Amino acid sequence: MHFALVGNPNSGKTTLFNIVTGSTAHVGNWPGVTVDRKEGIYKKLPEPVHVVDLPGIYSLSPYSPEEIVARNYIINDHPDVIIDIVDATNIERSLYLTTQLIETGLPVVVALNMMDLVEKKSKRIDIETLEKHMGVPVVPVSALRARGVHELMKRAYESHSSAPAIPSVLSDSTLGDALGRIAKLLMQSGMANPYFYAVKYLENDPICEKFSPDMRAQLETIKKNIPSDEDTGDDLEASIANLRYTYITKHFQTTFSAQKHLSEMTPSDNIDAILTHRFLGIPIFLAMMFLVFHLTFSESLFGTEFLSPGVWMLEQMGTLTDALSGAAAAWLESVGTSQWAMDLVVDGLLAGLGAVLSFLPQIMLLFLFLTLLEDSGYMARAAFLMDRLLRNFGLSGKAFLPMLMGFGCSVPAMMATRTLEDIRDRRATILLMPCFSCGAKAPIWAMFAAALFPSHADIMIFAIYLIGIAAAIVGGIVLNRFVFKKQSVPFIMELPAYHVPFARNVLLNLWDKLKHFLLRASTIIAGATVVIWFLSNFDFTLHAVEANSHESILGGIGTLLLPIFKPLGFASSPEGWKAAVAILTGLIAKEMVVSTMGVLYAPGANGDALEDDAAATALGAALAATFSPLAALSFMVFNLLSVPCMAAVATAHAELKSPRWTFFAVAFWLGLAWTVSFAIFQIGSLLGIGTQIAG
Repeated sequence: MHFALVGNPNSGKTTLFNIVTGSTAHVGNWPGVTVDRKEGIYKKLPEPVHVVDLPGIYSLSPYSPEEIVARNYIINDHPDVIIDIVDATNIERSLYLTTQLIETGLPVVVALNMMDLVEKKSKRIDIETLEKHMGVPVVPVSALRARGVHELMKRAYESHSSAPAIPSVLSDSTLGDALGRIAKLLMQSGMANPYFYAVKYLENDPICEKFSPDMRAQLETIKKNIPSDEDTGDDLEASIANLRYTYITKHFQTTFSAQKHLSEMTPSDNIDAILTHRFLGIPIFLAMMFLVFHLTFSESLFGTEFLSPGVWMLEQMGTLTDALSGAAAAWLESVGTSQWAMDLVVDGLLAGLGAVLSFLPQIMLLFLFLTLLEDSGYMARAAFLMDRLLRNFGLSGKAFLPMLMGFGCSVPAMMATRTLEDIRDRRATILLMPCFSCGAKAPIWAMFAAALFPSHADIMIFAIYLIGIAAAIVGGIVLNRFVFKKQSVPFIMELPAYHVPFARNVLLNLWDKLKHFLLRASTIIAGATVVIWFLSNFDFTLHAVEANSHESILGGIGTLLLPIFKPLGFASSPEGWKAAVAILTGLIAKEMVVSTMGVLYAPGANGDALEDDAAATALGAALAATFSPLAALSFMVFNLLSVPCMAAVATAHAELKSPRWTFFAVAFWLGLAWTVSFAIFQIGSLLGIGTQIAG
């Protein structure tokens, strides 16, 4: 059996899906369409049930790829039950979709979600009235608190063989007779879902273009005899929308009157009066983000001698990786391991992985803060605030939502651009995506902040994020002026009510990110670290050379790249080829930058240093002796703006659907990174800012 979860955006549909499916959930793509397909299994019924989470939609008259996918699945795949998630705090708007789902003729169960918010106001919704006038089961639930979920699935299972009692809320309307006659003709022709197609025919929906000419001629005769609506004239689509809302308002007036308080000023409205203020909104957003970075990366806690939580966790992880490396070196020596094998494991694999894993607690703390802001409903306000800014270079605030996802990972963020209706908006957003620092880049900022800016780590990392946003603004203006030449599009979005993040959802989100990080560390990074060790210890004739010297294969490759990076400041020293190589490996995966530097800059060719000091401390000392603060900033900015990773390039190619645009994207990323890094280093050098090497 297959149950389809359908609902408006922000109705709690995905939260319900996560509760129902748990660890059985998996994500793929719909056949032939690059839109996420989420599916899992619910095991607490007499038989396992496959649950499909459809993209959020407002109606079955689709415009975006997500809406088309959702409607096609409902109409063509005929799920056994449709579970319609309705926002209990906004029933009138949400039931519009419900009235359309009933017309499909499939079993429908309404999940009246967010009942905890309604109960918090000491209000009551008349469930019996809803069931009577909709003709389908209605189950009150709170997906956020996992209340009523099993009862919902049980009612859905019991109703899988029964069609809705009311075929359409339009049956008794002025269009009822015409719809009935059209549905009868379609049924006689053997068409499934006749009432649904009857409504769509009156709405001039393109889905009805497949009707035969003879059928269309008969239907057109019926359509011509429909009297004009006094409010909408001959616009039948508007008439049908009017009739749906008229039915909802008429039959659920008591329900809405019970919720009258929800249209008054709510706590969310009062909070928004400050957080989305015309002048205070953006400064508050910037202050909030700075607080996040201060707690994650600063070496002091609000000016006190206490370490911030992030730095304290970094030190504990450094102690752990130090102990593991020392123990591994001692064990290998005790079993008589050859020197080259010890060097491979200790100075290659463990040094590279240790450099990355040392920063894992800080990265997870950063993800925790961002997840809390997102789950509370604040990040949606950030998109609203940014609309005014984005509109100046041809994008709407809706583009900021995928960009916000870019702070986590560029790959799903690029996939999220499918929600943008305009193809030019999608392309521009993908081109600007690297400007928003993903989680894979965070270890780079943490590494350099600890090594060169220990007293001002939070300010330095906050500056990196601001530089990325500024680069996105400048890049967007350039693209809008010379590439796309388009006007800004209107921005409409729904702001969810503020609420305290639910611990289960936050922990699931963090666990997904941790799994992703560890998977990459145990596969791509581990394998690449071994390759880097080999290339840094052997020359082109495959003879062993002094570790990490310019005579190695990596040294030769890095030397060839030096002319490109010398104007950027970080490749001018004798050790400059190492930075060039780190950038090259970072094009594969940004986590590789830190692990590459861990291998190339680690002092000494034996494991003794790792036994005495944490890998992160040793690496930091080497960087402080090699990079000036200005060169380090230039290096960080180049890694911020350049190609995120090969996975992101592949995703961009799939979303842009053009080799020419993919090539342009890669060239744009590299060109923007080089230009901004060049400007930072050259201007800083002219001003004499941060040019001295501390080490």
